[in-house]
Amino acid sequence: MVAANVPRGHLIWTNPRLERTNAMGSMTSFPSLDHDRTIPAYVAKPEQPSKAAIIVIPEIFGVNEGIRRKCEAWADLGYIALAPDIFWRFAPGVELDPDVPEQMQEAFGYYKQYDPNLGVQDIEAAIKVLRSEHGAEKVGLVGFCLGGLMAYLAATRTDIDASVGYYGAGIDTKLDEAHAIANPLVLHIPEQDHLVSAEAQAKIHAALDAHPKVTLFDYPGLDHGFAAEMGNRRNEEGAQLADQRTRDFLASALG
Repeated sequence: MVAANVPRGHLIWTNPRLERTNAMGSMTSFPSLDHDRTIPAYVAKPEQPSKAAIIVIPEIFGVNEGIRRKCEAWADLGYIALAPDIFWRFAPGVELDPDVPEQMQEAFGYYKQYDPNLGVQDIEAAIKVLRSEHGAEKVGLVGFCLGGLMAYLAATRTDIDASVGYYGAGIDTKLDEAHAIANPLVLHIPEQDHLVSAEAQAKIHAALDAHPKVTLFDYPGLDHGFAAEMGNRRNEEGAQLADQRTRDFLASALG
């Protein structure tokens, strides 16, 4: 445990001249694991060819502006960054703002419909396509909220090279899978997370503190969503600290 001293298949590339939404990022799609359908995604690529990629799994608000910015930041650092639309099966293209109460409630509705087992399949599909079609020799994953849970499940159920979860909700219910973690995993845990109780956090620490592949960072005084790219939930100091730890970790793990 490390405490932070802070206050409270095949890639279907679209025509970049038509689809590019900024200097680096564009919408694309890639095949589902069974190749029956395609999964929408936002992709940002660095200027120079890269041998490392990062899958960015959103919170329950879809691939919104904050997630697109996170992808672009990874591309700035030289990684291919891919953010799948996690709700593509029932609410494709949805983008929500957590600072709008009605949209927050809408997001919780989508969360209840989401099947993490199918989500793992989508991660496997993304890993496959990044390795086989875009030359990524190593693939990491960074997930937030629901994506934090998926980062943990990617570590236990896939061959992802490294994964990072921010304030993952529900990890405490999947700790019986911890023995399967074979590659490095970092979890960022805000101690005042109103969606992950102190009891749940204690269970996570009891199960994972001694695991040789897992590093847990605690953030006293901080709440769920503290590392959001924008909005009222963000804590600047905590977000910068956690993001720097993530960058250092992935630079070491992915090369």
